[in-house]
Amino acid sequence: MKLAPTMKLTAALAASALALTACGGSDGADGTDDEIKIGISQFVTHPSLDAVATGFKAGLADAGFDNVVYDEQNPQADTATNTAIAGQFAADSDLDLALAIATPSAQALAQSVTNIPVLFSAVTDPLEAKLVESLEAPGGNVTGTSDKNPVKEQLELLKQLSPDAETVGIVYSSGEVNSQVQVDWAEEASEELGLTIDAKAISAASEVQQAAAGMEVDAFYVPTDNQVVSALEGLLQVAQDKSIPVISADGESVKRGATATYGINYEKLGEQTGAMAARILNGEADPATMPVETLTEVELYINTESADKLGIEIPQDLLDAAAEVYEKIEEPEEAEGDE
Repeated sequence: MKLAPTMKLTAALAASALALTACGGSDGADGTDDEIKIGISQFVTHPSLDAVATGFKAGLADAGFDNVVYDEQNPQADTATNTAIAGQFAADSDLDLALAIATPSAQALAQSVTNIPVLFSAVTDPLEAKLVESLEAPGGNVTGTSDKNPVKEQLELLKQLSPDAETVGIVYSSGEVNSQVQVDWAEEASEELGLTIDAKAISAASEVQQAAAGMEVDAFYVPTDNQVVSALEGLLQVAQDKSIPVISADGESVKRGATATYGINYEKLGEQTGAMAARILNGEADPATMPVETLTEVELYINTESADKLGIEIPQDLLDAAAEVYEKIEEPEEAEGDE
């Protein structure tokens, strides 16, 4: 089944439904061998975004889509390459659907790919990123899942683990609108919690460690910022040198050495996005009227080796409540490209 690239989305979905009737069902769902081609643009390599891609494929497979060809592209946070990938997908008449993982990739695909459905995942604020008209009714060919994180609860966790902390440092990318949104949320929450936020913008992952080293703070908060998370080990080294905790926005960063967080499970977020893709490809849903979805449950992640190195004693009730307790810091893998 191929969606006609010259049709408007609603017409394409109608044609898709007719094609399903003619051929007896969608790929995998009724045992047919129709091939589906999906383009995936993942903005940068790091474990949380990798988990989204893994979950997305699993979600489609669970829905019966067993014969899917994936064109997976990764600009490694390079803006020009990110734009080029979007143009490549727009020109590919064989694509049935495109997935953007992270806000910059979603913005690029939304601007270029207008003839097929576009799903996004790991986007903090789709409205601020101008991807949809509203969360309830996106209004175009773009919808997906948000990884909006509970910033206030994460900073409350910091106060619980480090009651004397007063100033929290946030290194964030000036080129990612999702990061500025999280800085704003942190500043709003800090007033109630008696904290001061010291935020420093960077323009590339290579600047993360130096920016962190120049900050006089009592703790670090790491938002779901793709540049910063891809260079997390540098910030963690600074925190270790300063003997201060790191609260991250995602659980994968805790595995890598952040102290703790209340965060979402990115593989589950990917699975949820894959289920949305299945409904679109089956002709059961139209992105224009398909609400943006989120994961409603967050999980507690704790790294006891990180806490021990800082002399932080994790209360037993938190350990008992944690979805994951990492007893050692995961060593970074060798990654391809510039992270």
